[in-house]
Amino acid sequence: MKNRFLVFNNPFEILVKERNLDVKVPDDTVLVESFCSGISAGTELLVYRGEIPEGMLLDPLIPEFSETFSYPTQYGYATVGEVIDVGANVDNKWIGRRVFSFNPHESHFFTSVKDLIEIPDGIGYEDAIFLPNMETALNLIMDGLPVVGENVAVIGQGVVGLLTTSLLKDFPLNNLVTFDMILKRRQISLELGASHSFGSFEEPIMNSIFNKEYKGFDLVYEISGNPASLNNAIDITGYNGRVVIGSWYGSKMSNLSLGDSFHRSRINILTSQVSTIDPKFSGRWTKERRFSVAWDMLRSVKPSRLITHQYPIEEAIVAYDHLHQKSDDILQVILKYDT
Repeated sequence: MKNRFLVFNNPFEILVKERNLDVKVPDDTVLVESFCSGISAGTELLVYRGEIPEGMLLDPLIPEFSETFSYPTQYGYATVGEVIDVGANVDNKWIGRRVFSFNPHESHFFTSVKDLIEIPDGIGYEDAIFLPNMETALNLIMDGLPVVGENVAVIGQGVVGLLTTSLLKDFPLNNLVTFDMILKRRQISLELGASHSFGSFEEPIMNSIFNKEYKGFDLVYEISGNPASLNNAIDITGYNGRVVIGSWYGSKMSNLSLGDSFHRSRINILTSQVSTIDPKFSGRWTKERRFSVAWDMLRSVKPSRLITHQYPIEEAIVAYDHLHQKSDDILQVILKYDT
């Protein structure tokens, strides 16, 4: 059996390789045949562009990414497929089960059952690849703690930003305002429940609402991936408001302007990262509980509608270049593994 897999050889250099898989599955593992995998336009593009600091841990809590980063490397964390064989110490009932794995992009892989998440009934493969994104959106909500009647802003309407908007719209907020430079994303944002969506922080309608009603947002999420947007987030946050940073900028620096009114504003700036759960919840919440809620949200939102491009793994370089160019028509890109 041939396994096709993707390697980040160097910045902007992607290779698709093949290797033979042993016929016999190791005793304590299963063999998964991938159906598709989702490309992250956040962390994964940092890897593609060479914007990950050499020597850092990508994610010490995910076994596949617990080693220090260097090229060449395999990366990716949203693969779905079917268990097609099991080792001697694994129950045969696993054969045929549809599963999610935080596994890099490859057509087949061996893994332990404990590193798989079974896809619940009623959720298709192309919705299931959004599990990490939805878990991230849930984590953002839990860290931001939106309050009834608040004015909330979300900067960045990529996949995670849109999913965050889709969750916030069910809160009884006063206003839910989103920002993105791309018109198509703003339109989707409104469809998902935003009350307003702007392409600029200087638009007349935005300034009118901001000056007359908001006096600063109560809660602002920065999920654009652009370090310059953090200043915008601070600028539109009101006295004693909260800024939640969901973006990871990699090696890109943020030049913050903390003079003027910031010193007296008592604005709270906090980071939100999905690998851990805020200690104030961890007595009752586990990763498993959060995954369970994420599956429910995926069943409700059906985010597969955010998939705009599909490529066979052999054309992965085209997929990454398309994302890198930031085309207005692109949102979620997936790789397919037709056999």
